[in-house]
Amino acid sequence: MFEEKKLSKKNVLFIIGSKNFRDEEYFVPFEILQKEGAIITTASSIEGEVIGVEGGEARSTLALKQVNTKDFDIIIFVGGNGASEYFENDDAHKIAQEMAAKHKVLAAICIAPVILAKAGVLRGKKATVWSSLLDKSGAKELKEAGCNVEDKRVVIDGKIVTADGPAVAKEFAEAIIVAFLSKEDEEES
Repeated sequence: MFEEKKLSKKNVLFIIGSKNFRDEEYFVPFEILQKEGAIITTASSIEGEVIGVEGGEARSTLALKQVNTKDFDIIIFVGGNGASEYFENDDAHKIAQEMAAKHKVLAAICIAPVILAKAGVLRGKKATVWSSLLDKSGAKELKEAGCNVEDKRVVIDGKIVTADGPAVAKEFAEAIIVAFLSKEDEEES
């Protein structure tokens, strides 16, 4: 019997740094979402080959400034230290703001939730972000943006999904699917 895939023909955009994106945070969710039928596009500040921190190769076919949020059902910001290039990036902020305003799934993993915080879309929301014993700067950024930071591996707040790093890449992808499938009226609970 044919089973409908959960993301059949849904358009998903991964946004990665132009260098040093976190490999697992891109490749693991990419594979999971693709198996669920998603049509995947990758964007960066540059078009062409992009190398992850572990040496993985990805191809950006869309420059960030060319992204039109109406073309995508889900947008995911991938972490790694390359994500920091989007902390103060107007195009990245506009993408996050438009997805949040349209109540479409907006996701960020590792340090990338800082992009969402700086875009102003985490005010009053629950989220998580990567931190270590020595580096709590991500959590500080989220708190300063009015976010309720939770010490959890993955957090879903309505259509916003955040995760704290590469170890939870699989759970992050699964949470994105859950957020996508949730009804609008259920997201407030």
